[in-house]
Amino acid sequence: MESPCSETQVSSRIDDRSTSDVVVRLRTQDGRDEWIYCHAIILTHKSKYFADRLSENWPTCQILDSRNCVDVYCLESNFDYHVNVLRLLYDVIDGSVDDMWHGVRNALGILQVAVELGCPQIVTACVNYLEAVPWEEAEEEEILKIIPNMGSQAEPILARLQPVNPSAIMGIFLSTIRFATSSPSPSMNDLKSSAQEQLEYMLTEDDDAPLLTADEEIKLEVKECVKRLFSRFNHILEALLCEPVESVCEEGVMQSFQSHLSDLSWAGQILNKLEIMKEFVNNWIDASDKIVKVVEQASPTAEITETKSKIIEVAAKVLEAIGYGTAILPTTKRLHAVKVWLPFVRVTKPVIDSVTTNGDDAMAIKIDGELWQSLESTFVSIILALPSKDQAEILNEWLGNEHICYPDLTEAFEVWCYRSKVAKRRLSLVSGNNGITKTL
Repeated sequence: MESPCSETQVSSRIDDRSTSDVVVRLRTQDGRDEWIYCHAIILTHKSKYFADRLSENWPTCQILDSRNCVDVYCLESNFDYHVNVLRLLYDVIDGSVDDMWHGVRNALGILQVAVELGCPQIVTACVNYLEAVPWEEAEEEEILKIIPNMGSQAEPILARLQPVNPSAIMGIFLSTIRFATSSPSPSMNDLKSSAQEQLEYMLTEDDDAPLLTADEEIKLEVKECVKRLFSRFNHILEALLCEPVESVCEEGVMQSFQSHLSDLSWAGQILNKLEIMKEFVNNWIDASDKIVKVVEQASPTAEITETKSKIIEVAAKVLEAIGYGTAILPTTKRLHAVKVWLPFVRVTKPVIDSVTTNGDDAMAIKIDGELWQSLESTFVSIILALPSKDQAEILNEWLGNEHICYPDLTEAFEVWCYRSKVAKRRLSLVSGNNGITKTL
């Protein structure tokens, strides 16, 4: 059965003065006043607002140009949207008008007017369009300002923005961490970098809380993934140590080594956020001698210098975890860390500095000045936590080294001098108070 206005709709056109019986008068506060000739049967059938205004129950009915007149007041910015809504009332809203919205912003403006005038068919068509099409970032922000105030009829538009349940979030996180630590082929480096960035974003507290709270299941999976990454790294180390010196710099070999170093550097950040650095730190310290040997036996090329810079990045994270108590290691391991990485850092910094300031590869090798400063402070912290005799051995070597300027261990030297001078007096007082005899 045809709708009551279908026959009239076929023969009637908007702004057809010869057949119209209603004038819709669009008016703005700026004085704009436009008359649009319409048909009551169409307006009342498709708009609750016009149905009310043109009903017998409306207290007054204005006559204009021998026709019923309905005044509609709007903002100048919404004027064209009102005109479009009136035109759409004359079109069949059955999905055939999807190409009439002319973009998200226009559809959003039409939707606001359609809700205001109570036009359910246009509202449904707008909602279907906005729910299906892609949005630009600015459009998304505009939608977030407008749609939540429109009630349940517009809710489908916001489906893509709704919070996801925790189990889905965890599933995404676990799948992503597995991929990000899987050492995929170089052709997938961009995908891997994106995965690593998003994992870090999920765990970062900024204006919003982290996307998920790491429970024991997540921490265990992250540790397992990083453990597998470290295992592959160790295999590469062993292979490089077995290669002839001239083969170490062959194309692809050192690139794979660098790629794993980059992944380890990123993994260190994730582990630090989750407060599970200890196993990572132990693995790095255990591999330290081999890592240094690989780059020291290679010819001094730009690629080797870049590799050294990546080693410095990972070592800095490991040493910081040791120096500030994030990872608690026995004295022997802490002393070993200093003896391996202090000499490496002091001879590597001038090489990297010379490349980043003068070389053609300056863009490829970047180490923030703050990292060097942080490393210096970290060494001081680690050294001052060692037994005094070990401190003396390290400081004695530092004072006679040609690279005395960096790392600058002056602070550690001053503290050692003070502690050594007052040690007998301080400890004798403590011993006397507690009945303990100290032998220095």
